Amino acid sequence: MSDENRVMEFLERVVADNAAAFAGVSTSLGVRLGLYRAMSGAGALTSEGLAEKTGLVERYVREWLAAQVAGAYVLHDPKTNTYVLPDEHAAVLADDSLPTYVGGGFTMLKPLYSAEEALASAYRNGGGVNWEDYGPELAQGVAAFFKPGYEAVLVQEWLPAMEGVEAKLRQGASVADVGCGFGHSTVLMAKAFPHSRFHGFDFHEPSVEAARKLAEEAGVGDRVTFEVAAAHDFPGDAYDLVTFFDCLHDLGDPGAALRRAEKSLADDGSLLVVEPNASAEPGENIDPIGRSFASTSAVLCLPAAMAQGGPHALGNHPGQDALKAIAAEVGLRSWRLAVETVTNRIYDVKR
Repeated sequence: MSDENRVMEFLERVVADNAAAFAGVSTSLGVRLGLYRAMSGAGALTSEGLAEKTGLVERYVREWLAAQVAGAYVLHDPKTNTYVLPDEHAAVLADDSLPTYVGGGFTMLKPLYSAEEALASAYRNGGGVNWEDYGPELAQGVAAFFKPGYEAVLVQEWLPAMEGVEAKLRQGASVADVGCGFGHSTVLMAKAFPHSRFHGFDFHEPSVEAARKLAEEAGVGDRVTFEVAAAHDFPGDAYDLVTFFDCLHDLGDPGAALRRAEKSLADDGSLLVVEPNASAEPGENIDPIGRSFASTSAVLCLPAAMAQGGPHALGNHPGQDALKAIAAEVGLRSWRLAVETVTNRIYDVKR
């Protein structure tokens, strides 16, 4: 028989998860509608004041604020009937220039939840769900989710940890950013290394169009190009650096992508492979970050790979050994963990 105390303890956990799942939609609305941004640094606001700042309907704003107070995201003073977003909370929900910002992740909820029927069918018949089937908000949400982290560590920590790469970039190197998405990683590198040339490739045309716009706005259009291309047949050769930012595990045939990358490298070229810091052993992912990765893999990373019909469907936590073995099969036998963060493992890969 089950232990009643343990049942109640688990029930409390699940009820809390259920509340967070419902609250996630309100959080996403707060991000999309600029509510958190409007509250950031504004001090105490009434619901009328916040509605005026955002151009939204006061009755909805008041209800949204009540939900935020219930989750302790926003503080309420009943004497003045005003609301405050603490600076510490704004750093997480309002300012996408900070590495602590996670608001972008909530904007992925709509496309993921809306794909539930397609996911259920895939689970039953062994098929997959194509990236495009989730809707355009997915690409936008993914870009917003990864951008703060890349801005905080890509140029400052990850590239310096790669053997000999930073010096080449300063002198003038040729770089292919495979699976570039909205181009945040590509543009960050281009801004930091003006003597180098960068080529972003992604199979998703709307993302490529967004990346081109980003490059122009950042003033790096003279040294960055973006093209629609699959990971296994992107153009160009003699690249000093080929990068895969959080995308290799999403491919149905990561081996084909690595084979193409190996053939495209200059004689002493390198691959920078960024992957989630999650374990292939499920029991080692029992923490909020591990849970986030594993949950995303079950409804996005694995189904997207399955839809491609390749020989692999890795999910986002296959472990270093699995990736290393695939790389070795295509001639990339030097595999080194360059640096590790709470959320990512960055590999320096060579022939």
